[in-house]
Amino acid sequence: MVIEKLKLSNSAGKLLRTDQQPVDWRVSDALVPYPQALDFMKSKVSEIAQYQASEMVWLVEHPPLYTAGTSAKDADLLSPDRFPVYAAGRGGQYTYHGPGQRVAYVMLDLRQRGRDVRAFVQGLENWIIATLGAYNIKGEKRDDRIGVWVQRPDRGLSSEDKIAALGVRVSRWVSFHGISLNISPDLTHYEGIVPCGISDHGVTSFEDLGHLVSMHEIDITLAQTFADQFGPVQSTK
Repeated sequence: MVIEKLKLSNSAGKLLRTDQQPVDWRVSDALVPYPQALDFMKSKVSEIAQYQASEMVWLVEHPPLYTAGTSAKDADLLSPDRFPVYAAGRGGQYTYHGPGQRVAYVMLDLRQRGRDVRAFVQGLENWIIATLGAYNIKGEKRDDRIGVWVQRPDRGLSSEDKIAALGVRVSRWVSFHGISLNISPDLTHYEGIVPCGISDHGVTSFEDLGHLVSMHEIDITLAQTFADQFGPVQSTK
């Protein structure tokens, strides 16, 4: 199946490949151990950098775990024995992964997409915001903190929670790591860390906001909104 790109946003044009080669789109149904995901990404990124493999987006769920980015601070790991902790090698600080959260590992050749890391990150943010918008959830960016945020007027005029995290790395102009979007995870699992080093805001999910959707529905929407920013995809195993 090839999903064609939708109407482009203003910032998306430079992220498209001129040859419109589809991105491999892979979905894993079983929980994927984090070390296995890291090993796969490193291998795939090396192959893409050598023009030996197609670009790929890999959708997974992980068992409960914490990951530490390159800017992680020891003090932000509040419960070091609660879940396994892995050094991720991506940018950012501590985050949580677990069942009910859709993680999308994005392995794109930025040599074919403008060689602009800032535009790439903005494309990831726009991808998330468009996905949320498909379910009438207004996601927003913040200049002073990474991720996508949802205002919570039910909890005060200035209250807002994080619904999606971003953490990327670029090696030889090929991206890896990516985004995580909270669908229906156990939000109490975030209590073992200071998520992304931000202690004065909370975290939320589709379920927490009253939107009950399946992971399969989210995956379909993610494919459609990804095409808007980055071009067509094709399903692969």
